[in-house]
Amino acid sequence: MLPIVLRPNGRRALIVGGGSVAARKAESLVAAGYPIFVVATSIVDDRLHSLAGDAGFAERPYDPADVRETALVVAATDDDEVNAGIVRDARAAGVLVCDAIDSERGDFNMPATIRRGGVTLSVDSGGGSPAFSKRIAAELAEAYGPEYGDAARTLARMRSYVKTVLPPGSRSDVLRSLAALPVAELASMNPVGAEHVVEATIERLRHDPEPPPTATVTCASRASALAMTQTRTVAARLAERGIATTILAITTTGDRQRDRAIDRIGSVNVFVAELETALRDGRADYAVHSCKDLPSELAADMRIAAISAREDPRDAFCSERFPSFDALPAGAVVGTSSPRRRVQLAALRPDLSYEDVRGNVDTRLRKLREERYDAVVLAMAGLNRLRLRAAHTVAFDAGVIVPAVAQGALAVETRSGDAALAAELRAAINDPTAELCVRCERAALRALRGGCSAPIGVHAHLHDGVLAVWAAYAAGPDAAISRRRLERKVDGVEGAEALGAELAAGLLGGRAAPLVVLPRTQERPSRIATALRAEGIDVIELRAGDDGPDPAERTVDMLLFPSSGSVAAAEPYLARLRSSATRPAVLAMGPVSARAAHAAGFNPDAVSGEASIAAFVSLIRERLEATR
Repeated sequence: MLPIVLRPNGRRALIVGGGSVAARKAESLVAAGYPIFVVATSIVDDRLHSLAGDAGFAERPYDPADVRETALVVAATDDDEVNAGIVRDARAAGVLVCDAIDSERGDFNMPATIRRGGVTLSVDSGGGSPAFSKRIAAELAEAYGPEYGDAARTLARMRSYVKTVLPPGSRSDVLRSLAALPVAELASMNPVGAEHVVEATIERLRHDPEPPPTATVTCASRASALAMTQTRTVAARLAERGIATTILAITTTGDRQRDRAIDRIGSVNVFVAELETALRDGRADYAVHSCKDLPSELAADMRIAAISAREDPRDAFCSERFPSFDALPAGAVVGTSSPRRRVQLAALRPDLSYEDVRGNVDTRLRKLREERYDAVVLAMAGLNRLRLRAAHTVAFDAGVIVPAVAQGALAVETRSGDAALAAELRAAINDPTAELCVRCERAALRALRGGCSAPIGVHAHLHDGVLAVWAAYAAGPDAAISRRRLERKVDGVEGAEALGAELAAGLLGGRAAPLVVLPRTQERPSRIATALRAEGIDVIELRAGDDGPDPAERTVDMLLFPSSGSVAAAEPYLARLRSSATRPAVLAMGPVSARAAHAAGFNPDAVSGEASIAAFVSLIRERLEATR
């Protein structure tokens, strides 16, 4: 089988048949630019009338003379004998023919096709399973949006310009380098900008004509359309340095559990943990995250190699019916699963109803169109990268609804020991301005001891060397919001992080949020962790074998043992504590857990009277209050 592309060049295609199969074939041919003529004893599918036009069909039996002066013939009747005759007539006339009943009998099949401007993606199963081809095409359509067509148009303009300024022998390296640019960047270029990029590329290759040696690495990414778009942008940048990327798509805990709010899943790493596991076990060499998904502190064996240039960091009001947030009537339903957004929105409009909405960006917009919500609030960065909008899309001012830490930026993560790859990624991806802002914001998040789902917004902006940062912080979903803004001239990352820490200290009045360690023996979400985080308490959940936080670097207020098994699960961390000069308060849930803790050398400071979650959480709350 030889895949080829045929151009209509004004020639007509003949379709024999009047049913739904004939209509589907006609739609594909018309989309490809073919004028069609339909012959059928009866036009059953009305689509054929609009596709062929008034002069484009004849309601009569097929005549062998119909195949003359046509470029293509499609035999789409429900009569096998008639179709076989059409195939014979077409062959005799030297015309290519498709048999909709018997794909082997014809000369060609019509694959499931999606078009993005000048880019055509086709999926063909050899006629064996058209439905499966259609499914794959639908998946490709989700992954490759209209920006690919825009990018192809830009590259066509660039190619024309290159042909006017360079001789034939000097063009190939320039064209390859241009084709490796990020799709989003190509899609957004105007003609003048495209010419500037061509000139810059030519100049760069004159000074560095030898491409770097090609290598291949694997990148772990969430499987959503937005995540894949972001990952391909990073991969394209790395490809410019001669390093090709294979993408490992992973469905994370946060992606699987779409029926629950993120803050109720029970982990602060719902979009990160599985990608880091792929790095640890060698299935991937680097990972691309929405930087806002990262916890405030990475594990010791992980590092952020690069921070990308930032997309629009603001949150956006999206509605199909109402032009603005202020225009919503009292009682209107606003969809958001972010505690940060919810507490800030509710402070502005307590008269509205705020409900969880999960799913990818396009899923949330679909739910909005289905009128399940009067409005939803989404990140402008995701909307821009996917080129999606609601009927009314209005960005909130960053000082009114303070964005999530690092919102709009991408973080590229590697193993701590992979210095060479980290250096390549940093050279290819890192944006110094975005890095200073994100480091400042993450320092504030770290000082506030909040995770990616905590009700904390921090946003920094750098202008003429002056870093301005403002924050909105709530100790819990029902707590009052504290706001603070600072600005200072900074020279580097150290100064940026110091400013973030100072901002957090002002919000807390010099007092850090409590930090507790909770060993776990089960994979299901922890109700204890969820209850504590709702009160503004930072919880580190230890899985069996985890080393836990370094006692020399982080002061833990409390070590919690909800079961005897949790004591055994925490053994690596307990070993670190035994060699440390400090020890957190130890609380146990019930006498059985208390005996196990005592046997491990950590006699509990307090034990709940009964082995119940409610009693244990109440004890934790009382002990923390007593130390404040």
